[in-house]
Amino acid sequence: MDPECSRLLPALCAVLADPRQPMTDDTCLEKLLDWFKTVTETESSLLLLQENPCLVELLSQALKFQDVSSRILSFSLRLAGIFAAQENCFQFLQQGELLLGLFGEAGPLGLPAWNVPSVRSGWIQGLCSLAKHPSAEQFLVDCGAVDTIFSLQEDSSLFVASAASQLLVQVLSLSIQGRATPQLGSSDGDWPSCAQSIVGYLEESLRSGATPQITQALKVLTTTFGRCHHSWTEALWMRLSPLVTCLLEKDTVPTAHSLADLFLSMARSPTFGSSDCDLWVTLAQTLSCLSPTQAGPLALGILKLHVCPQALKTQAFDVLLQPLACVLEAAAQVPGSSGLPDGTGSNPTMADALLASTSSCAALLCQSLAHLGELQALPHSPRPWPQVLLLEATMMTLRFCSGSAVPISSVGGRLCGILASCIRVQRAALDFLGMLSQGTGPQESVTQVFAILLEYLRSPESSPTVLKKAFQATLRWLLSMSKACGSNNPDPHTQPFLRELFPVMQKRLCNPCWEVRDSALEFLTHLTTHWGGQPDFREALLASDVPELTQQLLQDPEAYVRASAVTAMGQLASQGLHATPSGPEHPGAKQSLPQELLHILSLDSEGFPRRAVMQVFTQWLQDGHPAMAEDLEQFMARVFQVVSRDLDWEVRVQGLELARVFLAQTLGPPDCPYAVALPAATPPTSPAEVLRTLGRVQLLEFAFRALFDCDRPVAQKSCDLLLLLRARTAPGGGLQGAECNPEAVTVEAALRAWQAGEQGQPLGELVPEVVVAILRALDLEGLQATLAESSDHVEQSPRSLLQDMLAAVGALGGHEADCY
Repeated sequence: MDPECSRLLPALCAVLADPRQPMTDDTCLEKLLDWFKTVTETESSLLLLQENPCLVELLSQALKFQDVSSRILSFSLRLAGIFAAQENCFQFLQQGELLLGLFGEAGPLGLPAWNVPSVRSGWIQGLCSLAKHPSAEQFLVDCGAVDTIFSLQEDSSLFVASAASQLLVQVLSLSIQGRATPQLGSSDGDWPSCAQSIVGYLEESLRSGATPQITQALKVLTTTFGRCHHSWTEALWMRLSPLVTCLLEKDTVPTAHSLADLFLSMARSPTFGSSDCDLWVTLAQTLSCLSPTQAGPLALGILKLHVCPQALKTQAFDVLLQPLACVLEAAAQVPGSSGLPDGTGSNPTMADALLASTSSCAALLCQSLAHLGELQALPHSPRPWPQVLLLEATMMTLRFCSGSAVPISSVGGRLCGILASCIRVQRAALDFLGMLSQGTGPQESVTQVFAILLEYLRSPESSPTVLKKAFQATLRWLLSMSKACGSNNPDPHTQPFLRELFPVMQKRLCNPCWEVRDSALEFLTHLTTHWGGQPDFREALLASDVPELTQQLLQDPEAYVRASAVTAMGQLASQGLHATPSGPEHPGAKQSLPQELLHILSLDSEGFPRRAVMQVFTQWLQDGHPAMAEDLEQFMARVFQVVSRDLDWEVRVQGLELARVFLAQTLGPPDCPYAVALPAATPPTSPAEVLRTLGRVQLLEFAFRALFDCDRPVAQKSCDLLLLLRARTAPGGGLQGAECNPEAVTVEAALRAWQAGEQGQPLGELVPEVVVAILRALDLEGLQATLAESSDHVEQSPRSLLQDMLAAVGALGGHEADCY
């Protein structure tokens, strides 16, 4: 330990042990514990206590006052556990019965502070740190801690109960480790005393018939089999399995989710994962016993297992398909003709659950659709993927929700009434329909997919969230079909769909709900990005009023919509698809799009549209958009002038990105010393001319001002930019600086004022020689290193922490506090 920290420890321990002192901040106590953990990882805890007896005194004082602070008591319990994790230090603390006083029955359990959850949590965490060596096992039994751990399994605080469950697993593992597994039988005498108590507690809980106790016992077993992969876990399961499997024989399976978690935890363990294990029979039985809603997560977990019998995977897949099988059967003209694979027909239990209520039906369908969506990402499907039938089932679900289905059977009629306008199911079905675009299907099915999507996009009953899902699914199917035909053009079969799509887009862009307008603009941006250069797409788009409506939305009252409109217009303009409105209803029609976006950048009160404008300008400059070529210097000067005054740091960062692109284009590609010298068509721009250009567009003033920005990302970006500029224009030789020039002195003085926060001082004339002098004078590398450090880099030492904690209670003399 640092000598200075040792010097400060006695005063700090005295403060912590004194209940009259003001409460210490929880964050400081956590940092102090972290420091002690770090110290004890590399040093002897026993030596630490012997050299700093104040720490032992602090632990001793923790229980002397009835009104001890719950924070300090919890801290002391955890600190004692950290020290006792080393066996020799554990024995040292045991000599004075200090550990018995802290963790025994006569310790904090009888204090009023025990009612505070943080104290009980501190007691558990202390024992978790302590229970690392054989000496701890007998101590836990002798001091009665095991019984307390049992009682905490049902603690009113979920955090305490969960921590107690973890501790029980750790103690069980500690008591059995090193024992020969064949010695562990079904009788109590075969098990160590501590393990025998824990196993007996688990048996009693499983027999109790009380759901909370059964649940907690199953959680302990789940953690045990998930964390411990030794052979003794098999002996534990052989002893407890009759009690666990008995739970499946009840009419209503209690704690079904906990049972599923337990069996899946065992299935992932190498101890139980062999193909001939009885666990697979238990899993199959569990799938049959659970209700449809309870069986879904277990079925998905089984299908994700790397090692699992094929028959069980088939059964699990059938469980997930059954809700959709019910939907298809409800819509079928011939009863029992769902069309799904053999063995996947709906069962009466599933049908009853679907028809019970809207909430039950929605929960089952949403769960099934979500789980099947997860299965698509698996490398191996448990059986041939029924793509066409899943498409039909999903589309039929959407028709039931929209009311467009024409049910023939009474079950279909009831299902249509239950699912009518069910937004939750609509969202889930549209999500899954979009995922199904990754597969293939006959053209007839694809045509039906686009028809149902168009139906939802047109429907005035579609909610904003449903419309957003419909737009996303539509985009995925369009991209999938384009990829399937092997070109960037929209698939020929989708051309009629596009012609019908844009009139729908027009209506959505005029929707009173801003979320709908925003979703439509995002969808338009994606469409234009992928197909803006394709003739068929351009023809369909320009035949509609979508470009004009998009430009009008630049003035939308909602900031999110204005930002999306800026991005959409930027993409349309990149493809030459933007509108040029004219007529008396557009008095500002003569204003070009770049000028209109510059107007938004200058005057919009919200940050989102201004950020979008800067992203569009940057993209245009990178792509060489014609709008940027006309009087580029004057336009860039106006942009940098506006951006430098923007209050949004993200706008300023994006402005510096625009400056980087402009600088790179102005400088041209860097010289390569290994390139063959070829006659240049145009001579390279000299460094002096580059700097004059940057001065005219006000890029230099913007970059220098941003260098001392109060927002670190802005300063970092500016520093990187100026380093690039210095490397290309002010290397070791070449253009000479004017270090003694009066103009350079003026600029340096202004920069120092800016660094001090006086941004109002004018910078002065930035002639090339002055710029070079400033770039060489600035310690840009040092500033870059400083900006890369964290905000508390000035002092993050344990000594600083101790000083601050003492200063908080006035225990330091003079000016020793490090108030960073």
